[in-house]
Amino acid sequence: MPDVDPDAPLLTAQAQLARAVEILGYDAGLHEVLATPRREMRVAVPLRRDGGGVEVFTGYRVQHNISRGPGKGGLRYAPGVDIDEVRALAMWMTWKCAVVDVPYGGAKGGVTIDPHAYSPAELERVTRRYTSEISSMIGPEKDIMAPDIGTDERTMAWVMDTYSVNQGFTIPAVTTGKPLAVGGSLGRPTATSQGVVHAARATLADAGVELSEVTAAVQGFGKVGSHATRLLHEAGTRVVAVSDERGGVHRADGLDVPALLEHVSRTGSVVGFGDADAVDNAALLALDVDVLVPAAVEGVLDADSAARVKARWVVEGANGPTTTEGDRVLADRGVVVVPDILANAGGVVVSYFEWVQANQAYWWTAQEIAERLEQRMLASYRAVSELARAEQVSLREAALTIGVRRVAEAHLIRGLYP
Repeated sequence: MPDVDPDAPLLTAQAQLARAVEILGYDAGLHEVLATPRREMRVAVPLRRDGGGVEVFTGYRVQHNISRGPGKGGLRYAPGVDIDEVRALAMWMTWKCAVVDVPYGGAKGGVTIDPHAYSPAELERVTRRYTSEISSMIGPEKDIMAPDIGTDERTMAWVMDTYSVNQGFTIPAVTTGKPLAVGGSLGRPTATSQGVVHAARATLADAGVELSEVTAAVQGFGKVGSHATRLLHEAGTRVVAVSDERGGVHRADGLDVPALLEHVSRTGSVVGFGDADAVDNAALLALDVDVLVPAAVEGVLDADSAARVKARWVVEGANGPTTTEGDRVLADRGVVVVPDILANAGGVVVSYFEWVQANQAYWWTAQEIAERLEQRMLASYRAVSELARAEQVSLREAALTIGVRRVAEAHLIRGLYP
């Protein structure tokens, strides 16, 4: 992936908030309240390696805002994790939860580690120590964790077990995105991707276009991008290019997605897939397609790369893939951007469903979850698109306005203590 300024995500998140505050007419004091994280924790995470040596990593947990409910957000394992990235991701989670109207605030966590360089047993020890260090900050009523880059359902099982052991009884609702055997929810692994496709379908429908009539390119073939690629293919979209951190593949007539998924399952990467040409991540963003889905990392669509985008629609599968300058460039060129806080909110919607099920100890069917997810995503999209048309603003500005307003209203109703 392209090199990204580590400060860019937080600067982008702050600029987005400032624009929403300007639209809403809030004063400087309320702006400062909305911009400032409620709680932050930085912890040392020592690891005894399988070979006997010891390394120490840094872990973070940030609760940006909890006016609407407990914190909610992922746990990221990546070598570039730092406090500003976690702050930005927590802020975006605050607005995301509010846009789709789930009773959560925004939170995020991370450990500065390359998970590919450590064994599963070592990652388990890192996870359990990190969980122990931040245990006073998390819980079903305080802050609920979920998977993110570098973590998965197994990681969430370790978090849940560690927290539960320290409390003395099993507490499934402390995490979401868990395996089904320990209180996970049907539909959760594909929820973010399904939400991306719902958002894409709704956006195209506004222009009188169907998914079966367009071409698409997907940057990032991880938890979100791989499932989004499959779902788009099943909807009739001609997916012509995909990429991961090692590189990408392109075929103008459309990729054989089932064969591609089998290749990735076997090799761990899209690179080397037969009957397709190699393409790098930067070139993929500039392909002549109808729909571009950036589903990798933050900041890939900056002023330079946005100027080369040929897609008519950008549907953000990743958090913060478009910088402030990139947004301006895309808007000036007439590209419709479905923002991350709406487009990839399917994950937090089904995380909410999983939390509700865990608290009730009553489990829903896959059909019930799919129907409720679609209803929530489409209702949220309609609210955003209607506001965008009424106020003549972008979908991002409309989504931020809705999210920030709902959080501000909750803060003002609750009042300032003491």
